Formats: sequence, structure tokens, C-alpha cells
Amino acid sequence: MPDQSTRTVLVSLGAGLGVTLAKVVAAVLTGSAALAAEAAHSLADNANDLSLFAAQRRSSRPPDDQHPLGYGREAYFWALIAAFFVLFTGTAFSLRDGIDELIHPSATSSFAVAYVVLAISAVFDLVSIRQSAGQMSSRARRYGRGFLEESRVTSQPSLRAVFLEDTVSVGGDVIALAALALNQVTGSSVPQGVAAVLIAVVMIRVSLRLIQRSRDFLVGAWSGAAGGPQGHDVAGFTQPLRPAEEQRLRAFLLGYPGVTAIRELLFTFVGPGRIWIVARVDIDDGLRGAQVEALVRGIESGVKQQAEEVYRVDVVPIGGAQDTQVLPQPRPAA
Repeated sequence: MPDQSTRTVLVSLGAGLGVTLAKVVAAVLTGSAALAAEAAHSLADNANDLSLFAAQRRSSRPPDDQHPLGYGREAYFWALIAAFFVLFTGTAFSLRDGIDELIHPSATSSFAVAYVVLAISAVFDLVSIRQSAGQMSSRARRYGRGFLEESRVTSQPSLRAVFLEDTVSVGGDVIALAALALNQVTGSSVPQGVAAVLIAVVMIRVSLRLIQRSRDFLVGAWSGAAGGPQGHDVAGFTQPLRPAEEQRLRAFLLGYPGVTAIRELLFTFVGPGRIWIVARVDIDDGLRGAQVEALVRGIESGVKQQAEEVYRVDVVPIGGAQDTQVLPQPRPAA
């Protein structure tokens, strides 16, 4: 059975294929620039969904000797590829059609066909957005965040991309509908040219945002570090580890028998919903080798219970008898 994110991508892909076919046929029959821009947008969305499906499949592979942290970051790589594809294909076609329509206005025929197709497209888009928004809402409740906050900070690139794609698709349908109505009332095709350019601008903005978020997770932007300010990405949003969870982690470490101080606490994502934590802690100088090893194992086990998305924990003890340091062997969380 596919997980919820994979199901969301498949629903989006199925709905997108229906929308694309309808819009391409309608654009050819009516000569509408707005519909042509929306058809290009839908084609780009389909390619995007295929890349996201690949992301889901490839990132779910288990760790191996060459990839001890697993393949989770492949999800961000393929999401990055998908966003670039939308930026350089869908937006290019929409801009070309819009600018061409503004420079060389054309006549639009069969307005009734265009309206029917937009209505059908809206139904498909609403089916898809119902799935993606439902998953986003469920995650927001699960992690105690607002809906919009979850859409910004979620570590699930496929969910973020599909939700924004669906939102833009519904907005594009509204823009195209308004442009067709203005064209029919005024007899001028300029509103359709403007609509096509506006759709392209919205696609550019969303694509750049998706590219930036994928880049943040790929390069391992830190959520925070002990003794320093809370980490932020360049857009000013924190990585998706809740402050309450970080405080709980710190309280657990400082309260653990044998730990005297936290030197450094680093955490980053190695895949959707997979946090890697590195903790450098000062320990009691009186602890011996076996005691230090037991302390490390205990901290690892306990930290994984403090935040459900913790995938791996590496504890570096500083102090103890002869400044013993125990580094655990690479292994994923159970």
C-alpha cells in the first residue's frame, strides 16, 4: 500500500492528466491564449508529479553500506528537478503565449466549450487539492502547527509541491475564467494575454519557492545549535523541528545522570520526516569506559522518544576516565 504522500502524488497525477487533455483540446478548438497558458501549466504539473513519484520511490529505499543515512535526501533532489522543470517549461510557454497575444491579438471562438472545459478542470483540481490539503491539515494538527505554517516548514517535499501546484491550478482556472468572460464582454483578447502572463508570474514565484526549500534541505540547513541563536533559512522560516521538542531534548540531556553540560546540539534532516541529531555533551569525569558506553546507549534510546521524527542519534561524550569517547556505529532508528 502506498503511503499518504505517494497517494497524494498519484491523485494529483491522475487528476492532472484529465485536466491537461481537456485544456489542450479546448485551447486548440477555441484559440484561447489563457487556456493555452493553462494547458502548458498543466503539462508542467504532470511532469512535476512524475518527478515527485520518482522521489517517493527512490527516497524510501533502506540504508546500505554506501548510504548509511539512507536515501531520504533523494526526495529533495527530485523535487528540485521538478521545480526547475516547471520554471523553465511551463512558465516559458505561458509567457510566450501571453506576450504573443498582447502583441498580436487573436479571435477566440466557442466560449461555451472553454467554459465547460474550465469547469471540468476545476472539478479535477478540487479533487486533487482535497487530498493534498487533507494531508497537510492532518500533519498540521499532528505537529501542533497552523495550516499555512505546515505548508511552509513541512519536511515532505512531495506534499508541499502538490499542495502548491493544486492551489496554483485552481487560481489559474479562476484567472482564465475571468479573462474569457472579459474577452466575451469587451470583444478584446487583451485580458487573455494578461491572464497568461499573470499565470506565468505565479508559476515563477511558486517554482522559486519550491527550489529554495529543496535546496535548504539538500544542503542540510541546521535547525539550531546549542548556545547559539535558533537557525533560520534565508526566507526567515525555521526548519520543521518545533521549539518545544528542542527544549524537551535539552531538558532530557541535562537531566540525564552523568551529563554535566551540553557542548553542542545539532540536528538536520536526512530525508522527509527523518532527523539526524548530533549531541556533544560533557560528562562526569568519574565515569569509566563501560559506564560511558551505557550512558551513550541510554541517551540514544531516550532521545528517540523525545521527538517522533528522530531517525538517528550520535552522542559524543567529552570527559570521563581518560576523556573516553564512544561513537555509535551507523544505524537507523528502529
